[in-house]
Amino acid sequence: MTDFYHDGMRDLQDRLEGREVPDRLAEHRMRAKFNDDDRACINTSNFFFLSTATNNNVDCSYKGGAEGFVHVTGENTLTWPDYDGNRMYRSLGNIIKNPRIGLLFIRFDGKLFNNASRLRINGIAKIDESPAAIAGIDGAKLLIKVTAEHIFTNCPRYIPTMPEGTESVYIPRDGKIPPAPAWKAMDFVKDIFEAEKDAS
Repeated sequence: MTDFYHDGMRDLQDRLEGREVPDRLAEHRMRAKFNDDDRACINTSNFFFLSTATNNNVDCSYKGGAEGFVHVTGENTLTWPDYDGNRMYRSLGNIIKNPRIGLLFIRFDGKLFNNASRLRINGIAKIDESPAAIAGIDGAKLLIKVTAEHIFTNCPRYIPTMPEGTESVYIPRDGKIPPAPAWKAMDFVKDIFEAEKDAS
């Protein structure tokens, strides 16, 4: 497991407000195993933000699905399916080169878990391309498995409360083919998708 704070973080802590608060937060808020609140937050979320990086390629992306598309599978493990996307594979390509990732779950509905509405997870990701891994998961192309190293929550101080949004019509569902997104009909790519449709 990597250290929770590295030298750059420690340098700023020492030059500014000191280490006392960061050390207390690490002692009392950081953990390596999911607690009941973590599981409740993750298993009821319909989106999260994913950060990946390798060399100069840094990426942050939104991952969404039906409520519960991310599953806690063990005391420090979770999975989520990769659905149809833009085929750039920026996040997953970074994971292949550097499996260290960051996940950020945020609740905008005002619901708190352990007095927090932000759950941050740093860990090691692995991509499972086997048919068995995605069996029974509607719309899944791949499965991403994460082993968490650092699990920690943040206070809700700056997070706005927003009205509950309408679920995306593009979420894969059993027996339902989602509509094609508008970008696939744009002039610069529509010939590719038309050819694929004709070939199928």
